[in-house]
Amino acid sequence: MKLVIRVGGSVVASPFNPMLMNAYVELLLNLKRQGHVVAAVVGGGSLSRELIKAARAMGLSEAAQDEVAISVSRVMAQLFVLRLGKHGTLTVPSNIGDVAELLDESKIVVMGGLKPGMTTDAVAAMLAERVNADLLVKATDVDGIFTKDPKKHKDAEKLERLSFDDLFGFFDKEHHEAGIHQVIDPEAVRILQRKRIRTVVVNGFKPDNVLLAVKGERVGTLIS
Repeated sequence: MKLVIRVGGSVVASPFNPMLMNAYVELLLNLKRQGHVVAAVVGGGSLSRELIKAARAMGLSEAAQDEVAISVSRVMAQLFVLRLGKHGTLTVPSNIGDVAELLDESKIVVMGGLKPGMTTDAVAAMLAERVNADLLVKATDVDGIFTKDPKKHKDAEKLERLSFDDLFGFFDKEHHEAGIHQVIDPEAVRILQRKRIRTVVVNGFKPDNVLLAVKGERVGTLIS
């Protein structure tokens, strides 16, 4: 299968968790050994959001705030790439157009952010669209998609399955803003809806959940 793994900064970088980052590197290598074509997108987590706040307080534009967050996510991706060594691409791609060729060379691709107005969720969705991915797995800081924000509402219920058309009904925001933090970014939702990319949202603090999703076992929330 062609896989895109979205590793949330809320999981590996809020705060930084080198052991978990290494576990995800091993996960990517394991998926590659199983014969899958593997690409990943890593977020910047709480550091990105703190720097966005600082940039906003300095009076910088929304685009400039996004640029700061992109820089952090690309540093995170660089850590993954360096840890992957010869199995990775040695540098972090800055253009989705380059990814297909790198995957054809049997490299594991790891990306961060790309440009203002686009979160790493949107990058992952665009990447999945570009390479014709069979599955996008988002590893995040909750167990899946809930009827309400489970961090704010004790009566929130996890959804086992959700249709693409129903996605927007479960999120607070429908437009991008710097530092947006919800289970799936609005632009990513639009891409998923348009291309019907099979997606699973799982608890990323347990990397094995990603393996379960790839195997087709019931875990997290399936969007199909």
